[in-house]
Amino acid sequence: MENYAKIADTSKSRVVIIGGGFAGIELAKSLRDADVQVVLIDKENYHTFQPLLYQVATAGVEADSIIHPFRKIFKNQDNFYFRLAEVEQVYTENRVVETSIGLIKYDYLVIATGATTNYFGNKQMEENAISIKSLDDALELRNTILYNFEKALQIDDEEQRNSLMDYVIVGGGPTGVEVAGALCELRNHVFPKDYKELNFREMDIYLIQSGPQLLKGMSDEAGKKAQEYLESFGVNLWMNRRVKSYDGYTVTLDNGQTLLTRTLIWAAGVTGAPVQGIRPESVLKGNQLQVDAYNRVVGYEDVFAIGDIAAMITAEHPRGYPMLAQPAMQQGELLGYNLKSLMAGKPLKAFEYNDKGSMATVGRNRAVADLKLFNKEIKTQGFFAWLIWMFVHLISVVGFRNRLVVLVNWGWNYFTYDTGNRLIMGRKHVNIPVEETVPHKAME
Repeated sequence: MENYAKIADTSKSRVVIIGGGFAGIELAKSLRDADVQVVLIDKENYHTFQPLLYQVATAGVEADSIIHPFRKIFKNQDNFYFRLAEVEQVYTENRVVETSIGLIKYDYLVIATGATTNYFGNKQMEENAISIKSLDDALELRNTILYNFEKALQIDDEEQRNSLMDYVIVGGGPTGVEVAGALCELRNHVFPKDYKELNFREMDIYLIQSGPQLLKGMSDEAGKKAQEYLESFGVNLWMNRRVKSYDGYTVTLDNGQTLLTRTLIWAAGVTGAPVQGIRPESVLKGNQLQVDAYNRVVGYEDVFAIGDIAAMITAEHPRGYPMLAQPAMQQGELLGYNLKSLMAGKPLKAFEYNDKGSMATVGRNRAVADLKLFNKEIKTQGFFAWLIWMFVHLISVVGFRNRLVVLVNWGWNYFTYDTGNRLIMGRKHVNIPVEETVPHKAME
C-alpha cells in the first residue's frame, strides 16, 4: 500500500465521503466550519439533480442545467477537497480507500454511493432496457427516442414502424408516471410538427405496473388521480402485470401477452450500491448497509453510511427510510453535526426523519402532492399541485444559473408547446438494427 493519491497533508482529521449525491453534498456543506479535512470522491466531477433526469430524457430541459461542478459548489469552502476517481475497495482495518488514482487514508469514512437500477437478476432486461439513473442514461434515452423516429420515416412495414414508435415503461412509481406523461405531451404537441410524415395515432405508450395502483408510497387519492390523468392522455395502463422477458423487440408479460417495441424504459426499482470491503453481515438484502440511529454502519466505529445506501431500520420503517432526496439530505446534515460532536467528545443526536411529503407531476397543469406541513397532511391534485411541484424542484436545483435556465425552459415549453433540446448527441440504444429486418425505401 504505497501508491497514495496526492492530497495535502494535514494534522486535522480527514473525513472521506464516497459519492456526491444529495447526502454527500449536504454532509460536506455541514462540515464547512469544522476543523477537519473533507475529501469527496466521485466518478463524475459534478452533482446531478436526479429528479429532473426524466426531463432531460424527454427533451424538456438541457442536460447541463441539472448538473453542477463539485468544485464550483464548494469554491468558498477552504477545508474541501475533491478527487475524480472510481472507488475500488475499502480497507477498514487500515482506514484506507483504494481508488483508481491511488490510496486515500481516512479518519472517518462516509459511504454515500446511493442506489443503482435493480433488474432483479434479469440479465436480458439489463442488456436491452434503458434506465434513467444517470445523466448518461437520460441522454441515451433522448437520443434513442429521436433516432427511432428518424428511422421510422424510412420504414414501410407497419409492424416494424410501430415497434420504433411505441414505448413500454415498466414501473408505476414517480419516474414511470412522469416519463409516461412527458412522452404523451411530446406525442400530442411536439412530434407531429417535427415528423409530419408519420401518423402519431400509431404511437402507443404502455405503462406496466406490478401492483394494483400507481405511485406506491403515496396516498390512494394521489395514485388514482395520476391514473386518471394518464388515461386521459391516452396511456395504456396495464396494472397487476409483470414483465417476464424483453429481447430488444418483444416484451413478454407474466400472463403471456406480448408487445413489440424497440424501447423499453425500466423504472421498476433500485438497489443499493455498496463498495467492496464492507463486511457481508453489514450488507442487507437490498444491497443497503445497515446503520444505527447515528448512521454508523453496524459493526464499525468510524464508518458511516447516508442516503439511499443506508438502511436505518425502525419500527415505523422496517425496511429503512424511503430512497428519496429528503431523507438523504437530512441524514447528511445531521451526520455533519454528529461528526463534530464526536470529535469534541459530545453526545450524538439520533436521526429523526422530518417527512415533508411526496409529489409527482403527470404533465402540464397536472400533478399530485401529499404534503405534511405544520403537523397536518395536505393532499392536493391538479394545477395547484403542479405549481408546488415546479417551485420545490426549481429551488432545489443547484446553482442560480441552472435555476434560471430551467425556469426559462419551462416557460418557453409552456407557452409554445415546444421543447428546444431535441438533439441526437452521443450514444443511443439500438437493440436489433432495422436494416437486418426491413430494407430502407432507398434500397427497394
